[in-house]
Amino acid sequence: MTLLKPSACSFNWYDRISIMVRMDLAQTVGSHVHRLRTAAGISLADLAAAGGISRTTLHGIEQGHGNPTLSTLWALATALRVPLGELLEMPNSTTDVVRADDDRPRIDGDAVSARLLHRIRLNGSLDVYDINVAQTTQYSPAHLPGVQECLVLTHGSITTGPTDAAVTLAEHDSIRFDANHRHQYQGHGQHNRAVLIMLYPDT
Repeated sequence: MTLLKPSACSFNWYDRISIMVRMDLAQTVGSHVHRLRTAAGISLADLAAAGGISRTTLHGIEQGHGNPTLSTLWALATALRVPLGELLEMPNSTTDVVRADDDRPRIDGDAVSARLLHRIRLNGSLDVYDINVAQTTQYSPAHLPGVQECLVLTHGSITTGPTDAAVTLAEHDSIRFDANHRHQYQGHGQHNRAVLIMLYPDT
């Protein structure tokens, strides 16, 4: 019996996980494209032409077998008159945490490589803040129904989220949660900085 070296085993498992995640994204994108195309009454040929790809390629994408570039997805989203995130969105809960080393796949373009962190459906307005979080705990009362907070940690480490389900974030982690519950912010270390987006629905 031939034993694999630990590094080889790790590499194989990493490859398998990466392939599985990318397959999940391909199936998600394909399902969204097919649903949106049929709902809009656009033919396969017309959408393929708008996206600058062949009908066969688009059919493969809709079947979850494609690997479209960022430019192709932008073109399809534009033709379907939806945001790009509409094609990439995966099911989530009221609190959605994304780690910096999360294995969510990226969509590659010529110069830009992107991954969807959070998608928030909202008819309303948003405020974007540059915040610092000190080494103490601040509790915020529940905001109005429909208010959401989305935070990307750029430096340090903090614990945040709904008080009964707070999570600790490291640099470049992000979180989105419904803010109509009591929630908290607590810094760890002296320098903790983040971009906070507050989203308010129309009332």
